[in-house]
Amino acid sequence: MQRRKFIKRATLATFSGIIGSEIVYGLNIPQGYRPLALQEPDPFKLFGKDAEMVVLNDKPWNMEAQAYLLDDRVTPNAKMFLRNNGLVPENIDAQKWTLTIDGESVVAKKSYTIQELKANFKVFTYQLTLECGGNGRSEFDPPAKGNQWTIGAVSCAKWTGVRLRDVLEDAGIKDDAVYIGYHGADIHLSRNPDKESISRGAPMAKALQDETLLAFQMNGKDIPLAHGYPLRLIAGGWPASVSGKWVNRISIRNKVHDGAKMGGTSYRVPCNTVAPGEKVADEDMCIIESMPVKSLITYPKSGAMLPEGKKLNIRGHAWAGELEVTQMEYSIDFGATWQICSIEKPVNRLAWQHFSAEVDFPKKGYYEIWAKATDSQGVAQPMLLPGWNPKGYLNNACHRIAVKVT
Repeated sequence: MQRRKFIKRATLATFSGIIGSEIVYGLNIPQGYRPLALQEPDPFKLFGKDAEMVVLNDKPWNMEAQAYLLDDRVTPNAKMFLRNNGLVPENIDAQKWTLTIDGESVVAKKSYTIQELKANFKVFTYQLTLECGGNGRSEFDPPAKGNQWTIGAVSCAKWTGVRLRDVLEDAGIKDDAVYIGYHGADIHLSRNPDKESISRGAPMAKALQDETLLAFQMNGKDIPLAHGYPLRLIAGGWPASVSGKWVNRISIRNKVHDGAKMGGTSYRVPCNTVAPGEKVADEDMCIIESMPVKSLITYPKSGAMLPEGKKLNIRGHAWAGELEVTQMEYSIDFGATWQICSIEKPVNRLAWQHFSAEVDFPKKGYYEIWAKATDSQGVAQPMLLPGWNPKGYLNNACHRIAVKVT
């Protein structure tokens, strides 16, 4: 009996240590029972995600798609990557939600309910590309710290909301304004209410673009909780970390915003090229703004088998941050030669574009299809990994799939 009590107390102490607080009435826990706080939730059911999504982290939750899951022209929630820095907010009441505009460079601090935003400002819908700055991090060598994203931390959903510009102008923007910073209701991993998980921002020029939205709908429905319900910022074409979730305050700043994840190596790359593994001083790091040109083959799935003599239709998406993709090519000989793909115009600025091509293989054997996009300034994707940086950002190397002709 004494031994069982000792084991139970030891187990209880372990549970309490993991949870981070005393389990009141813990001695009454039935044998073999694991407290709910320690039971692993099913992220696919929890967030409504496709079963083939890949979980990279659960504290906080981070999930990515696989290339073939992103074949839809408009990304549905089930296949949209999930990138969180803290814990998802709890007990949200959209009816009581307010957005406050403040900061050194606001004429008059002002707050709005979601109902007031919808009633007092014109509503817009844009399809906008969001890509994690670390998408492709897994290819860097030496390895970069952080979630080891492969190619699936990108999406292009339809977002509905009001223009941030209209709301900022309603509150009033002083002449010395240079930046905005957002603040959200997500909970710091430590659960310390005085700490923010992330509080990033953008220069005024980006904040005032037509397509920069305070969004309350995604694909025609309320934004899913994990993606920022009931209100989030959307700034397409820049790293998705600029598009803050669960936004309840936006500050108009007279300096570059200095919130959480704005300094050090966070969402920054060396201002000048450095050798792999080299340490870079904070003052020599530049904030990531427009994302680089990139593309993704979404059909067929890598590893496709094809009978000899049959042509293969490929398709996918391409995007270029603030710019447009003007040329799309594919190669089946490891980049020695390139063939032109057809490429569609974007449905609106900052939306990804769709490409397709018919590929002919000369004989049986193993092939790789490489995709390469070129932007409106003539900059093309590198065939392999671009310059190294400490956090593994901005990998826009050509996407590649394997094909075997039998």
